[in-house]
Amino acid sequence: MRFGQIERFAGPAETVRCHEDNSRVAEAVAEPGSGRVLVVDGQESLARSLLGDNLARKAIDNGWAGIIVIGAIRDVEIIDELPIGVRALGVIPVKTEKRGQGERQVSLSLGGVTVGPGNWVYADRNGVLIAKKPLQG
Repeated sequence: MRFGQIERFAGPAETVRCHEDNSRVAEAVAEPGSGRVLVVDGQESLARSLLGDNLARKAIDNGWAGIIVIGAIRDVEIIDELPIGVRALGVIPVKTEKRGQGERQVSLSLGGVTVGPGNWVYADRNGVLIAKKPLQG
């Protein structure tokens, strides 16, 4: 599902693996994004949201190009008004418990596709593409 005002975005990947705890997502968006795309492997859980409007705003303020969540997000009516691109599997209004769990800068296997830190991520209305280096074009 597509959210936010930015329909197309691209950049080097920053990765997070977590399960129903967005502590590492919050850490990442609090840092300079420098045009990167945050790819969050939420292990397809739709029980807790890993991103809400406050973290989306923080990502915008810190220069993230976009966010892809393999899991759920919330506050979509607000995120849809923000200048950021977000992709997620679904929506749920339930916040996560902050337990400080999760990993950053790890290779993720998502539907048979490996995404590692520094791989290039391209997202548009057609879907998401992962490349080992920037594509020309």
